[in-house]
Amino acid sequence: MIGVLLLFLLFLLYIAAPQIRQMLSSGVCTSTTQLPGKVAVVTGANSGIGKETAKELAQRGARVYIACRDVQKGELVAKEIQTMTGNQEVLVRKLDLADTKSIRTFAKDFLAEEKHLHILINNAGVMMCPYSKTADGFEMHIGVNHLGHFLLTHLLLEKLKESAPSRIVNVSSLAHHLGRIHFHDLQGQKFYSAGLAYCHSKLANILFTRELARRLKGSGVTAYSLHPGTVNSELVRHSSFMRCLWRLFFFFIKTPQQGAQTSLYCALTEGLENLSGNHFSDCHVTWVSAQARNETIARRLWDVSCDLLGIPMD
Repeated sequence: MIGVLLLFLLFLLYIAAPQIRQMLSSGVCTSTTQLPGKVAVVTGANSGIGKETAKELAQRGARVYIACRDVQKGELVAKEIQTMTGNQEVLVRKLDLADTKSIRTFAKDFLAEEKHLHILINNAGVMMCPYSKTADGFEMHIGVNHLGHFLLTHLLLEKLKESAPSRIVNVSSLAHHLGRIHFHDLQGQKFYSAGLAYCHSKLANILFTRELARRLKGSGVTAYSLHPGTVNSELVRHSSFMRCLWRLFFFFIKTPQQGAQTSLYCALTEGLENLSGNHFSDCHVTWVSAQARNETIARRLWDVSCDLLGIPMD
């Protein structure tokens, strides 16, 4: 009898799943902004949230660069978006955020190819990887999620300034609340937890955004960070535990399209300039942890990041 009731409850949840997801995924980008003549770069746009973000930008007429490690997969996605939107200006370029040489090559080629850049969406990321290092010896989470996007943004910043008004959107996570910036062990060599390493890197995204916004004040370039929600994507591929949780609670999980809404809100919404540096969730400004609001940590992280990447401090 209990088994029958359990099956019945699961059946009800399955039937109600779309309505539950819709109810839990409040926050829709309602901007009507069109983007003809605008240029956008979306990292990790060959799947998940990035793909849906790129698709919507293309739908609005932008010239969209899908910057991803898997070019073959990216080409398939680009063709899909071209067919769906009728916009043929969807381009794929190789970008491996775990290799600074790849980042520099991408930036060099992009700057030679394009006169403008209006929207940079730092979307790509890794989550709960076993301990590993990037090509430059950085711990994978901090290396890809923070340092890779830090370098990419630095290399494209002058083009963003020349194209102002322009925007930088950094995809972070609610997980930043569990994050800490351990300057004495930034690479996790003394202590490593895959889950916490992800949280630390997401905190770094917010600190980077806040310091970037401070430095860009008056330039016409604005920066925003965001939590996309819990989204059904390939991000959990490294954790069998997380994949099981995702399957068990699938009715609470956002679709990639729903997860892309706050990225689009930050990239497109009119009059958002005075909120540069803020963190968003469900298309609204939201609270961040005390660590994420610490300006001293943000400035120190900026300097340490520059040092690690060989970038001039100022």
